[in-house]
Amino acid sequence: MNLSTTSAFHLPDRLVAKADPALISSDEAHFAAIAETVRDSIADASARLDRALSAPSGVGGAAVERDLEIHRLNARLAMFRRYGIDMCLGRMVTAEGAHIYIGRLGLTGSDGRQLLVDWRAPAAEAFFGATLADPMGLVTRRRYRWSGGRISDYWDEAFTPEALAAGGALDDQSSFIASLGSSRSARMRDVLATIQADQDAIIRAGSTGALVVDGGPGTGKTVVALHRAAYLLYSDTRISRGSGGGVLVVGPHQPYLAYVDDVLPSLGEDRVQTCTLRDLVPGTADAPQEADPSVAAAKADGRLIDAVEAAVRLYEQPPQRATIAETPWADLHVRALDWEEAFDIDTDAPHNEARDEVWDAVLNIVVDRFAEQIPRAQLKRVLAQDEALTQTFNRAWPLLDPAGLVAALWTSPGFLGRCAPWMTDAEIRLLQREDARAWTASDLPLLDAARRRVGDPDSGRRRRERERARAAEREYRASVADYLMESSDDDLGLMSMLRGEDVQNSLDDDDALTRTSADPLSGPFAHIIVDEAQELTDAEWRMLLSRCPSRSFTVVGDRAQARHGFTESWQERLTHAGLKDVHLASLTVNYRTPEEIMVEAEPVIRAALPDANVPTSVRASGIPVRRAGVRERDAILDAWIVENEEGTACVIGDETFSATERVRSLTPTLSKGLEFDLVVLVEPEDFGDGIEGAVDRYVAMTRSTRELVVLTG
Repeated sequence: MNLSTTSAFHLPDRLVAKADPALISSDEAHFAAIAETVRDSIADASARLDRALSAPSGVGGAAVERDLEIHRLNARLAMFRRYGIDMCLGRMVTAEGAHIYIGRLGLTGSDGRQLLVDWRAPAAEAFFGATLADPMGLVTRRRYRWSGGRISDYWDEAFTPEALAAGGALDDQSSFIASLGSSRSARMRDVLATIQADQDAIIRAGSTGALVVDGGPGTGKTVVALHRAAYLLYSDTRISRGSGGGVLVVGPHQPYLAYVDDVLPSLGEDRVQTCTLRDLVPGTADAPQEADPSVAAAKADGRLIDAVEAAVRLYEQPPQRATIAETPWADLHVRALDWEEAFDIDTDAPHNEARDEVWDAVLNIVVDRFAEQIPRAQLKRVLAQDEALTQTFNRAWPLLDPAGLVAALWTSPGFLGRCAPWMTDAEIRLLQREDARAWTASDLPLLDAARRRVGDPDSGRRRRERERARAAEREYRASVADYLMESSDDDLGLMSMLRGEDVQNSLDDDDALTRTSADPLSGPFAHIIVDEAQELTDAEWRMLLSRCPSRSFTVVGDRAQARHGFTESWQERLTHAGLKDVHLASLTVNYRTPEEIMVEAEPVIRAALPDANVPTSVRASGIPVRRAGVRERDAILDAWIVENEEGTACVIGDETFSATERVRSLTPTLSKGLEFDLVVLVEPEDFGDGIEGAVDRYVAMTRSTRELVVLTG
């Protein structure tokens, strides 16, 4: 964080022309004002945070407001402590002569002057979207490169002939193109200042329906997805303040999540949850891929999710005969009609959690029928303890184990046949296995559906504990109110208001009570972003749809990178999976992979997919693709490390190579979404035949930002 009084600019000698005071003096003055305001803001936010932390926690809405204020102040302080004046991305000069500076967040000086406009605000749109074809009212745009809290370079772009003639562009290439050749690290680079117009248009698109971001390798799909998450939380109140649960980002694997881990915090956004599909089903991180492609294909069918629903319904069948309950007053008949009425109550609760509601409905139906002859409370208590009645109910609506329910489908052909009547006998036999709980990745959607439909066996206990805690708290408040009423001289009866229902409800502090659900990924979410979405099956889409009732999605992927083929259009595929209102946005420029590599990667994928959306590289590295023998692997890597003090490399396709601090070792599948300065591809022809092998080779080749070495023999 640079808040010093020294110059904000620290330009190398080779950029002496850019150090001309005529070019940077106005920036220097502006950065000085930003630094002063940041110092004041840190002091003010710290003081307000101290006051909020020391204030009484309150109850109900007051407690929620206090917690939100503490969270907001902590988030703002974290950004100020992480960035100083370097939170400024750049400036733009409008046709009216206004100088507008764009930042990671908005900042207003003590005099009311807008020092920084939040990058997500409408006023900042031209900074990212302006082009020579459409200047959007700009004359010039300046982007900064920060190093150690000071500016090490900057780029000016002119949008009018007059600005260009006046020296509005000092470089042969833009800041974005210049940044592409920089060394990579173990985490995704900060690219906010260089977001391109085509990417920004997608980031700022509305959240209604499903927006597909289709693009080949290196087009910035992941960048768009993550920045879109931050943008939607800023701009869309339905997502940021509604009851929908915010934004969920679903990535393809754990290396991807580690790679993008710092992107959203760098944008000042900590309200986005990230996960893989495996994370949605606790305890399945080590589940292997399904070995039999036929079994995997069968379990990809979204209708199997409906089979789980049907299986649960088989355990919610009302008794067909009357049940006799013995009471001190008389033997009471709980008729089949009574059971049917109770089992038909309207509830959204999962099976295990609905048991209490259904049981209570059974008791109330019987009590209502005999309330005139027998005291209501006593009768309900006796019925709840009747052995015949409770046993009958437990058989008709038993407590279920979600995993056991799925296991039963794979060990009982008759059970699976009843639940999935569309399946043939051969298909049913195919899914049967000896070890029913030997879970594979293909089981995850069914396990997830079972967990959501059956519910947590302990949820009922937690809910009862929550209700007891609330009752105890209310009883304590009632005793306090009684004491105050007895000891008060209140002649107006104001103290009696403490016993009123409205006051009691307002004093309930639900946040202090035990939560009934401990799974933060259960949803619902207002918006879900899915990266590498071309790989998802119908059953996996059902996992995500169940968590997003609004059907508001950003779907990021490339049909040419689908390992198992993708013969439909995106609209057809997503409509079939259950999404509606599907819109398509395409990215066609490859910003990552040099043209030397793409020239060799394109034929690899077109041999299997002639209509593949292969993007056009925007730059060349000047380094041709090299070929060598497998024995040269270590020598090539050692030489690269000596020659490059920074950057990362990856060996793809060689399980014998042990990763080091700067050189990863990955399979083609686990390299998806990542990028490296050097990729060493080992025996790519061994990746397999057909579409799967071609996709793996294509993906592996296009991970490189600079050099590709192919090892064979």
